[in-house]
Amino acid sequence: MAVDNTSSVTEFILAGLTDQPGLQLPLFFLFLGFYVVTMVGNLGLITLIGLNSHLHIPMYLFLFNLSFIDFSYSSAIIPKMLMSFVSKKNIISYSGCMTQLFFFCFFVISESFILSAMAYDRYVAICKPLLYTVTMSPQVCVFLLLGVYVMGVWGAIAHTGNILFLTFCAENLVNHYMCDILPLLELSCNSSYMNTLVVFTVVAIDIVVPIVAIFLSYGFILSSIFHISSTEGRSKAFSTCSSHIMAVCLFFGSGIFAYLKPPSIIPLDQGKVCTLFYTIVVPMLNPLIYSLRNKDVKIAMKKTLGRITFS
Repeated sequence: MAVDNTSSVTEFILAGLTDQPGLQLPLFFLFLGFYVVTMVGNLGLITLIGLNSHLHIPMYLFLFNLSFIDFSYSSAIIPKMLMSFVSKKNIISYSGCMTQLFFFCFFVISESFILSAMAYDRYVAICKPLLYTVTMSPQVCVFLLLGVYVMGVWGAIAHTGNILFLTFCAENLVNHYMCDILPLLELSCNSSYMNTLVVFTVVAIDIVVPIVAIFLSYGFILSSIFHISSTEGRSKAFSTCSSHIMAVCLFFGSGIFAYLKPPSIIPLDQGKVCTLFYTIVVPMLNPLIYSLRNKDVKIAMKKTLGRITFS
C-alpha cells in the first residue's frame, strides 16, 4: 500500500529518547513539567504584553512574537514526544510526520530571524535614539515581522519539499523523538548528495544571515556604548541588551552544540540528547529570562496581578 508515487511507507515509528523501561515514566513527568513551564511562561508573557499598553512598543512586539514562536514549536514537538514514554510504539503517519517537520522548521527558522530583528531594534534604540520612533515605525515593524515569517515559510517548504521527494522503502523506525531532517535522510533508500546539499544550503542561509545581522548590530552597539561617558549610561545601555544577548547565546549556542555533536554525547544516535536543549529547554527559558531580567515586564506583572487581586 502506497501513500503516493514516491514512498511505500504509510507511517513511521519514533524511537524516542531511550528504550530503557525504568526511565520512561520519570522522563515523561520531567518533560511534562518542561512543557507546562513553557506554556505558562510564554502564554503569560503574551498576555502581559497584550494587556499592558506601555508595552505596546517595537521591543515588546518582537518579544510577543518570540513567545508565540516558542509556544508553537514546543507544541509541535513535546506532546508527540510524551507519547513515546507511555506507549509501546509511538506511531506517526507519513503525512503527520511531514506536517510536524514543516512546522518545526517554520518556527525554528522564524525564531532565528526574530532574534536578528530584535538585535536591529536594540541597535536603533541605542545608536540612534532620537530617530527611534521614525526608524522603528509601525510600518517598519510589520515589514520586519513579515520578513521573519516569510523566511520561516521558505525554509520550511525547502526542507519539507526536499524530504517529500525521498523514497522510504521498508524501514520506518526514525531514530529520534521527532521527525527531524537528518534522521529521515538516513532512513531514506534514495537520498543523494543533492538532498544533503539542499539541507546544508538552507541551514547555512537560515543561521548565517541572522548571526551576521546580530553580530553587526552588537558591533555598532558596543562601539556606541564605549563612547558613552557616564558609567550609569553604559550600565543602562547594557541592561537593555542583556536579556536579548542571553536568548541569542542560548538559541544559537545550543544549536551549534547540537550539530557539532560532542564526543561525550555521541552514544545516543542522531545527537538526540544534544537537540533536547535546542528544541525544548530554550523555549522554556526565554520567558523566564525576559521576565526576571526586564524591569518593564516585572512592573507589568505587578500591575496585572494587582488588577486581578483587586477584581
